[in-house]
Amino acid sequence: MIVRFERDGEVRFGVLQDEEISVINGDIFSDYEVTNEKVSKNEVKLLAPTEPSKVVCIGLNYVDHAKELNLTLPKEPLMFIKPSTSVIGPNDDVVYPEVSSRVEYEAELAIVIGKRAKNVPKEEVNNYILGYTVANDVTARDIQFSDGQWTRGKSFDTFCPIGPGIVKDVDPNQLSIELSVDGVVKQKSNTNQLLFKVDEIVSYVSKMMTLLPGDVIITGTPFGVGPVEKGNTMTVTIEKIGKIVNKVI
Repeated sequence: MIVRFERDGEVRFGVLQDEEISVINGDIFSDYEVTNEKVSKNEVKLLAPTEPSKVVCIGLNYVDHAKELNLTLPKEPLMFIKPSTSVIGPNDDVVYPEVSSRVEYEAELAIVIGKRAKNVPKEEVNNYILGYTVANDVTARDIQFSDGQWTRGKSFDTFCPIGPGIVKDVDPNQLSIELSVDGVVKQKSNTNQLLFKVDEIVSYVSKMMTLLPGDVIITGTPFGVGPVEKGNTMTVTIEKIGKIVNKVI
């Protein structure tokens, strides 16, 4: 797992195995080497594993979630964007906005783009993916519905926790995904329930906009979305990738 971390005011990349990080020299989006320098995970602060120029989101991509919201299934991927300023790390706090009275969690699989992608055919998508990580598409649901469109309700600072790192060798269409609030499971599904699969999503998005190295696409959330309150802790876990734990303040 590739992680991004801060230690003594310096931000580096590394490979996390068990509780130890092997420091990386170079650019993870081009050439890099894993050095013999090692640091303990407990001695660093894990950051969001990438600094995306944009987070592209796919809505209503699980059949059960669309039914839950009483919305019609889309005929093609439904896209919206969260700003880069919404991104926080795997253990950072989510700030409950004063202008909202209903903030909700949404567990999601995230795709991390590895190189510039434009008009990518489905069969070539894997060549443009660096790997996968865990995301929580935090949403001010009352604002989303009152506005009649999704930008403001999805875009608050801290509304896109991602991490803990980037994992390459997994089948993104066959992973269990779960979210709990204060230890109580609220969402539990599998990415095999995705309406549009990863190759379809990346190809489709790349035909609308250029994807840059480090950009993130989050792929939708399953049934079970619901509200959180200040003081709650949200934990999103995806099989073979890891978990993110974010407290609401």
